Amino acid sequence: MIGPHPTGGYILEELSVGMTAEKHVTVTEERIQRFAEASDDFNPVHVDEAFAAKTAYRGRIAHGLLSASFGSAVVGTILPGAGAIYLGQTLTFHKPVRIGDVVTARATVASIDAESARVVLRCAALVGDEVVMDGEATVRVPRRRRPAKV
Repeated sequence: MIGPHPTGGYILEELSVGMTAEKHVTVTEERIQRFAEASDDFNPVHVDEAFAAKTAYRGRIAHGLLSASFGSAVVGTILPGAGAIYLGQTLTFHKPVRIGDVVTARATVASIDAESARVVLRCAALVGDEVVMDGEATVRVPRRRRPAKV
């Protein structure tokens, strides 16, 4: 398990397959409300307990993309960190996340393409030991600066 790089981000040459980072985030009423406001997604399954209680979930659940955003936080602040640019993301949602759950967002370097400076990360979100979401992210990572030609 790695932590944030002292400079804020790992460059391509510092990455290796298997490097893993994670972040723990508690889902709160405030986070759900702020995400609804930021995304303009006020689906009542997320924001209305009376409505949500009548659904198959038997209560409110967090937005799936709220949980996915915790993975984005790992990519943008830890692995690779500052300077990484998202190029693509696949997501599969397995279980709902609820208020009070602590989500562990984890990213692991799966492959590195040195020529294109692209890295594939296996991403997962867990509540306890249960995977609630997983997928792969492709990111572009900064390289070591080449010396200027004279």
